[in-house]
Amino acid sequence: MIRIKNVYYMLAYAFQALNEAEFRSIQAEEFKNLHDLMAAILIRGIGNQIKRGLHRDYIGQTEATSNLRGKIDVTNSIKQNTILARRMVCHYDQFSENTPLNQILKTTMLLLLRYGDVKEENRKGLRRLTYFFQSVETLNSFSINWSSIIYHRNNATYKMLINICQLVIKGLLLTTETGKYKMKEYLDDQQMHRLYEKFLLGYFKKEYPQYSTNASYINWNVDDGITDFLPAMKSDITLTYGSKTLIIDAKYYGRTMQTNPLFNNKSIISGNLYQIFTYVKNKDRDGSGNVSGVLLYAKTEEEITPDNDYQIGGNRFSVKTLDLGEDWNEIEKQLSEVATLM
Repeated sequence: MIRIKNVYYMLAYAFQALNEAEFRSIQAEEFKNLHDLMAAILIRGIGNQIKRGLHRDYIGQTEATSNLRGKIDVTNSIKQNTILARRMVCHYDQFSENTPLNQILKTTMLLLLRYGDVKEENRKGLRRLTYFFQSVETLNSFSINWSSIIYHRNNATYKMLINICQLVIKGLLLTTETGKYKMKEYLDDQQMHRLYEKFLLGYFKKEYPQYSTNASYINWNVDDGITDFLPAMKSDITLTYGSKTLIIDAKYYGRTMQTNPLFNNKSIISGNLYQIFTYVKNKDRDGSGNVSGVLLYAKTEEEITPDNDYQIGGNRFSVKTLDLGEDWNEIEKQLSEVATLM
């Protein structure tokens, strides 16, 4: 079981928020559940955003008005008989706080207030913040188009907050058979897998600046240059230092081992091993042996926790287990051991 405090560190590294002043105090807090942690992060982040000023943008408006503005829609004015009332249908832009970003923040705060198991102190904090969003509308939680959100210089400070909102809505929020909402206590494996990948990438970027760290594409080592229909290969994390390269494939699954039904023996999941083998061998185009690979599993409830190293065809392959239920200091120690596999 992952400790709630460790989820905070994972979020902070994943979204590059570890050194942001508004979130530092959270490290010293204790949380009874994930709802409470999400609420605390939003309270700090949204409070700071309010001090900076809520993001505003030009929002398209349409109304029948006697004070003509913007573009007059004669056709709809005739259809709606607004002319008889000395009004015209007008289309215009209004500089407003009622933007999609603020709508997502307000929607998430209200969901946590209504359905989250949030301690009273944080409930008061969320309610206090909603007063600043009185002119902002709410959204249908399940019809938010997350992929359409674009960040730029004027709204970049929203990125961490919107990512947290997405985790709350997509990872915790459920619709019951009666159509009502309820919130899960834990993020599902799919959401945790994505967070796990982002956390590891962010951690190595932050804590190992001497390495070049990225999620890089790997070219197929083809003989004739033809790559038509070959799938793209993209590593979760690639660490490079001088001539050495370490490819890390992050795995957050309910199990780390597979069982052979014929012989009833356990082995590493074959598809995972084939994948990291393919990455390493295609990256090590000249066969130098300077490219290594590691499957980094998050610890499960299984009795076997892989901790193995193999030398295959001149390259080193490791299968390691990261116990996210340990104290943070121990997690850092485990990750430092992974970094030395270069």
